[in-house]
Amino acid sequence: MLTRLPKRATLAFAFIGVGLMLYCWHISTQIDKRFSARRWSIPSRVFSDITVVYPGQRINRGFFHEKLARLGYREVFRQPERKGELQASATAINLFLHDLKVPYRKRDGFAVRIKFLRDRIESIVRLDKGEPLAILELEPEQIMLFFGPEREQRQLVSLDQVPKNLILAILAAEDSRFYRHHGFDAKGILRALYTNLRHLAIRQGGSTITQQLVKSYFLTPKRTLPRKLKELLMALTMEVMYDKNEILEIYLNEIYLGQKASVSINGVGEASYFYFGKPVSELSITQAALIAGLIKAPNYYSPYVHKERCLNRRNTVLRAMHKNGWISDEELRAALPSTANTVGFHVYGKKAPYFMDYLSAQLQTLYPTEALASLGLSIYTTLDTQVQMAAERALKRGLARLERSNPALNRTEPEKKLQGAIIVMQPKTGSILAMVGGRHYSVSQFNRITQARRQPGSVFKPFVFVSALDEFTPASMLSNEPRCYVVNGTSWQPQNYEHISEDRVSLRCALAKSVNRATVDLAMQVGLDRIVNTAKAFGFSTPVKPYPSLALGAFEVIPLELARAYCAFAADGVQPYPLSLREVLDENGKILERRHMTIARVISHAKAFIINSMLQSAVTEGTGRFLKHMGISFPLAGKTGTTNSFKDAWFVGYTPDILALVWVGFDDGASIHAPGSRAALPIWADFIKAIPEHVSGAGFRMPPGVVRRIVCPQSGDLAVANGCPEPVEEFFLADNVPMSYCPLHQSVDPFRRIIKGVRDVIENYYRFPDK
Repeated sequence: MLTRLPKRATLAFAFIGVGLMLYCWHISTQIDKRFSARRWSIPSRVFSDITVVYPGQRINRGFFHEKLARLGYREVFRQPERKGELQASATAINLFLHDLKVPYRKRDGFAVRIKFLRDRIESIVRLDKGEPLAILELEPEQIMLFFGPEREQRQLVSLDQVPKNLILAILAAEDSRFYRHHGFDAKGILRALYTNLRHLAIRQGGSTITQQLVKSYFLTPKRTLPRKLKELLMALTMEVMYDKNEILEIYLNEIYLGQKASVSINGVGEASYFYFGKPVSELSITQAALIAGLIKAPNYYSPYVHKERCLNRRNTVLRAMHKNGWISDEELRAALPSTANTVGFHVYGKKAPYFMDYLSAQLQTLYPTEALASLGLSIYTTLDTQVQMAAERALKRGLARLERSNPALNRTEPEKKLQGAIIVMQPKTGSILAMVGGRHYSVSQFNRITQARRQPGSVFKPFVFVSALDEFTPASMLSNEPRCYVVNGTSWQPQNYEHISEDRVSLRCALAKSVNRATVDLAMQVGLDRIVNTAKAFGFSTPVKPYPSLALGAFEVIPLELARAYCAFAADGVQPYPLSLREVLDENGKILERRHMTIARVISHAKAFIINSMLQSAVTEGTGRFLKHMGISFPLAGKTGTTNSFKDAWFVGYTPDILALVWVGFDDGASIHAPGSRAALPIWADFIKAIPEHVSGAGFRMPPGVVRRIVCPQSGDLAVANGCPEPVEEFFLADNVPMSYCPLHQSVDPFRRIIKGVRDVIENYYRFPDK
């Protein structure tokens, strides 16, 4: 009987051994499956466009400083020595640039001095070489992360990128015998048990780094004996399957190290930026010890919440490093008194939210939501964050000003308050620089730039006038007399917003002063079907019907399409497609997607110039003339718009370099009791003054196919020398120039008039160069 017991025990142990081996094989397949696949879900990052600065450029100093702060530059009171440091004075900024890494180019950071002269950049000098720079590019700004359900933020690092001090600090804090055990440390458990009993409190844990990794990847936090046994077996199995350095690298990228609102900070790469604003490779001994000390309880020891508690924990790690012989006596003495100089952080919030919604809709046609949340893509956009900030602030101030000036506009319910929207584009490329789709994104996510349908009112008039340029000229005369039109058996009579006493006005005057009667007269002479075709050619997708009221913008448009249509005037007759996405790169920097500029010619350069010239008159002497009282003195073209009962107020203003559309109104169509010149135009002026770097002051270049002539503004014909009392210069298409002289003012010298007339006829016939 006694001899059978050892045999049974041996058999039992054999069964147990085989069972453990089978179980370990089973969990090895789990580990292999988990680690051979994508180990982490890395949220895709969305970036703004780069910022270019150069000597002679006008600049908004306040916006520029805010830009640098958002890019993570830290102010110091000495010459910058490390990347990301900034020293500012009243006349200059010394800046140690971050590395620049964007598609197709990379640049290491270096120190520069940017010197200012009032509102301009006077010079940019590279400090290490003392050489002037003609241009400087600042890195793009991160504007959004596509989070998965875990909302984890991390920057992956290889073990080679992690400084030795950080590795030693983490080993000292968590597992000093990591390279001497096989996943389970009996000595460590006994030491922790002794320390905890001696202090009658939990002072140390016995889990190795491998065990911690197992818990993070495979197990629940629930503490039970079966779970602990599984943890032990998985740790032992993992140590057989992977070498120590690979396990440590996975651990360094996995560990939880803090919280930024609802976003968790994972891995030492992300923690280094979160706490110290620098790459992990640049951490000092004290910074490394602080991060290592957080692993035990990141929020309990957070330097942003409990600085003194954090310092005590950091010093414990430093002493452990010294005890293990990993730092010297001198290094310990120097490190213990130092403070925890963290960089601070901004709670995550989606910047430019309406733009991001517009971009996200495009991205989701290319990538599923799960891919955006896990593949770690880098998405580069056209957004200019300084232009976006200027637009948001101008809209906020402008709507508040309108409510103060007219208490009837105030509404208590947030979702019913006065609304507005702004879209800013580069006319020649279609790049969207800024998009503000409403007053408060948190209240309403409805994007009034891309989703709203509103009547454009008078901002549609340029499309009526461009339809007429083959038969009419800016000097042609139109009727301003009252006239009744019958549409489907119903009479309709257009009225002018402002009193115009003349019975006839020129095309230039009719567009500049937004004369409704004359505009409808022009539309009826040109033909409503032609105007409908023009609207379609300019990309309006909403239904347009050939009614006389079409001339006054009495149909609905999408504001983004209206802005795009105006781009064709600013871009010399070439219309771009709205561009928000530039490139998409994978986590290794390979370009997956690149969006190219898409353009199409819709009118000739000459016709675009004629419309621009007339719309310049609109801002100098017409409905936009108040701009000169708001500090706007550079050349521009633009048009105000107001709909019936003041339901909508518009202003579209542009130069060859930038175009901005502003809309103001109520979502329910209630009256705002103000025209576009009082509601939308001041917002546009406030906005454009905040971005001087985008205003070059260049005007519209007169192209071939356009000629100048002196005409009589009363008749629209060529001016008679010494006859017409107030002759003016006018632009004409070269193949549509008036041939006759003003019949209202006869010259006192008929012979001279005949000779001059013959010469002008010959010149026009052969299209001699304009004198």
